[in-house]
Amino acid sequence: MKRDSLIIVRGGGDLATGTIHRLWSAGLRVLVLETEHPAAIRRQVSLCEAVYEGETEAVWAQNAVPVLIDPKGESIRTLKPDVVVDAILAKKNLGTTREMASLTIALGPGFTAGQDVDVVVETKRGHKL
Repeated sequence: MKRDSLIIVRGGGDLATGTIHRLWSAGLRVLVLETEHPAAIRRQVSLCEAVYEGETEAVWAQNAVPVLIDPKGESIRTLKPDVVVDAILAKKNLGTTREMASLTIALGPGFTAGQDVDVVVETKRGHKL
């Protein structure tokens, strides 16, 4: 994957933030899509907190991760990302489809690989996964 490739992550909660941080740390360009009132178990350590802080800056120019309020993912059609990661963790698909990008990945239950998205990564915690 090229460094200037765009990865859109739907959801900026605590588990999504870990994924986003790893992608960003690898030098990839990431954009987060969130709802107007995001919920996260550990909101203070989640990128979704940016929605509540209300900061608007030239974030990519500062080598940071921008968060855009776009709960339906409508900007995906315009931005044409190379990868879409559904990290909403709603335990059901809220509209992510394979047609959104060349590669689509979903975190958590509620998706079928090869049908809804290309790849599903189970997020169940515990020793008996």
